[in-house]
Amino acid sequence: MDHYCVLGNPVAHSKSPAIHARFAELTGQAMDYSKQLAPLDGFTATLQQWIANGGRGCNVTVPFKFEAFRLAGTASERATLAQAANTLKFGDGGQIEADNTDGIGLVNDIQRNAGVSLAGRDILLLGAGGAAAGVLGPLLAVGPRRLVVTNRTPAKALELVARHAGHPSLRTLLQKTELLAQEQQGLEANFDVIVNATASSLGGGTVPVHASVLKPGALAYDMMYGEAAKGFADWARAHGAAPRDGLGMLVEQAAESFAFWRGVRPPSAQVLQEMRKALV
Repeated sequence: MDHYCVLGNPVAHSKSPAIHARFAELTGQAMDYSKQLAPLDGFTATLQQWIANGGRGCNVTVPFKFEAFRLAGTASERATLAQAANTLKFGDGGQIEADNTDGIGLVNDIQRNAGVSLAGRDILLLGAGGAAAGVLGPLLAVGPRRLVVTNRTPAKALELVARHAGHPSLRTLLQKTELLAQEQQGLEANFDVIVNATASSLGGGTVPVHASVLKPGALAYDMMYGEAAKGFADWARAHGAAPRDGLGMLVEQAAESFAFWRGVRPPSAQVLQEMRKALV
């Protein structure tokens, strides 16, 4: 039996163990998956203990994705671009290999599950932390017309945009996509898609931008799910947007992590449908 977990703080709310247990059942994989709370100043020690106890891999959630990347010996291109990792795999000698499945999980949920094409659209990304860093590259890869990053601390948004704008792998993509950072107060209106990658929903905080950013019928996507996403969804709905929570992203990024660890692609659409019914 191989052992995996999700490491984060907070982590009690996570649905990842249920998702991976179902993936394992449907694909016949001998593995278990648990939650591990890491102290805010003790991620490295918690991770090293997990490896010493025989763990084969883990998912990493807030606020440790940047730290997880720095601890890895090798990393995928998408993790390297993000400078953040949400998925770690451990070799027999304790080597750490990093990946970031957040972005492809988000894109797959929006385009495949929600049926919203992102090509040629105007997208607003809220946040510049590990979650935003993980999705910016994959969002650029689908060819939006404009992608704006905004953050409470403008310098972090500028740094994230500058790092992506200067990356050789994105040079061709950026010939057709305008990528820029803007301050929250100076945002231009009328985005087709707004993605909330901040932790404001976890803390029950207010939406950090004015509702004028939303086009009528815009997709307003919160990476949080369940009760944590309710405030953002209510805000979006009240201003004529179509809200969607991050449960589909959670399932889709988990499927990518599962394939990274096990070499088998689980049926994510089936598991998402089952999870939606369980939350009703």
